[in-house]
Amino acid sequence: MNPKHDTSSVSVPTEELSIERPGVYVVATPIGNLGDLGIRGVATLDAVDFILSEDTRHSRKLLVPYGIDTKLEPLHDYNEDRITRRVITQLMEKHECCALISDAGTPLISDPGFALVKGAFDAGIPVLAVPGPCAVTAALSVAALPTDRFAFEGFLPSRAHARAERLAELRHDPRTLVFFEAPHRILATLTAMKATFGEDRDAAIARELTKKFESLYRGQLGSLLERVASDPNATRGEFVIMVAASHEKPAVGEAERVMTILLEEMDRKAAIRVAMALTGLRRNELYQAALRDGRSDDDIEI
Repeated sequence: MNPKHDTSSVSVPTEELSIERPGVYVVATPIGNLGDLGIRGVATLDAVDFILSEDTRHSRKLLVPYGIDTKLEPLHDYNEDRITRRVITQLMEKHECCALISDAGTPLISDPGFALVKGAFDAGIPVLAVPGPCAVTAALSVAALPTDRFAFEGFLPSRAHARAERLAELRHDPRTLVFFEAPHRILATLTAMKATFGEDRDAAIARELTKKFESLYRGQLGSLLERVASDPNATRGEFVIMVAASHEKPAVGEAERVMTILLEEMDRKAAIRVAMALTGLRRNELYQAALRDGRSDDDIEI
């Protein structure tokens, strides 16, 4: 074991080492710096019967420095449903427990694992969180943007038209917006954000969090785009983009358009609730927009 990661001399309270069988442990792993794997995480990964991971070769490199040799099995987007059925049966019949990890960070945050967790709950198998690193919260904690309300959007669509449509839906969102992005799309995404949100919208970009070349850029979208475009190194690595909340309200005509679309797909009460989140308008304003759309008082529930 690498002495820098030796946890053998560190005591962990007995109750934290108790392992449920059957059970599924959702364990957060480092997003870069290996030192971020907590003591409880190490103990859990060492104690479970097997570990499910996206890429077993990648995960083995993580576990070796801690002296963890627990069996690794693959669970990814292409085999999740099949593996979930087998694992749930195995946990129940053999009274075993497993851990779920992703390639980096907290599982299920833009990573596979939902089917397994839901399947375990449905089968009555305890699902327990072993918290730790998460790129979303790590980035928000240093971004100097409001975090009392935020929305995690994950990866935007790769196609330009679909990406532009999604950003348009978020233009007036009253929460800080958080996105993941890949290096080969970072410039295209920042360009689209500038076009939709405006060049003066405050934003922050966290690159390669906790790694050797970790960087944090903060400013307005226009200047951030110029900064990243002018530095070849700034387009390398993994990105978290955070965009400040909108303080503008959509024009009345746009509110009517949003309500018209939503009322075709859902009941009035749900439509108004969703429109409030999308536009930042008050309930009564959207109620009036629905009336202008030709809906009567009797048709609208508020």
